[in-house]
Amino acid sequence: MEPLFALWMTLAGLGTVIGALGIYVWRSPGDRLLDGGLGFAAGVMLAALSFGLLNPALEQGALIEVITGLVLGVALMLGLDRLVPHLHPPRGPEDGTPDARRRGWLVFGALSLHNIPEGMAVGVAFAVGGTELGLPLAIAIMAHNVPEGFSVAIPFLASRMPRRRIFAVAASSGLIEIPAAFAAFAIVGVASGLLPLSLAFAAGAMLYVCVDELIPAGVRGGSERVVTLSCMLGFILMLVLNQLIAG
Repeated sequence: MEPLFALWMTLAGLGTVIGALGIYVWRSPGDRLLDGGLGFAAGVMLAALSFGLLNPALEQGALIEVITGLVLGVALMLGLDRLVPHLHPPRGPEDGTPDARRRGWLVFGALSLHNIPEGMAVGVAFAVGGTELGLPLAIAIMAHNVPEGFSVAIPFLASRMPRRRIFAVAASSGLIEIPAAFAAFAIVGVASGLLPLSLAFAAGAMLYVCVDELIPAGVRGGSERVVTLSCMLGFILMLVLNQLIAG
């Protein structure tokens, strides 16, 4: 494995660290800021799974393999939602110390589990296409993790937990992506015949996160236009980045 691959697979999981720093800047962030961040992350991830995962999957495998991988990826995320105590990221700090802390840990657990297939996606992309496929996807995941890290921190703000500890918890929510990425890289390197299925599987998991988590969380407060425009901006920026790297 090239050192550059390892560096970006690590950085992708550290996007939550940037997001967690938000608790030192915005004590009570506005809904539009949060909604815009979620919409932007959704656009980035939609572009990444389309150009970075599905395109090479279709180039290297049959359509049935790609469809199967997509279905399996969505099924995994659906299963996690049903089996794991799950809460969508809240819109702002809530009153009530015990409830706020409990809600925070539930959000932390749910989003941490969702980060496993995202880390796998980055590892698969680098294993299949090196920097050309892996770098745009790693940047996309890192961008997605920024608002996610802030979302994990929000419910703890009303729990009287020390701000340094809130930062540590929120920042660590994306760390599980790093071993997931390295494991996926190793597995795909050994079983090259699973490449199309693996790419589509990762795309299906990311698609579920966008449709079930990011976009609904953004429009819940009535900021549909902000979410839509931010999503388009994220998608366009990833399209340009993908073309620059490919060129």
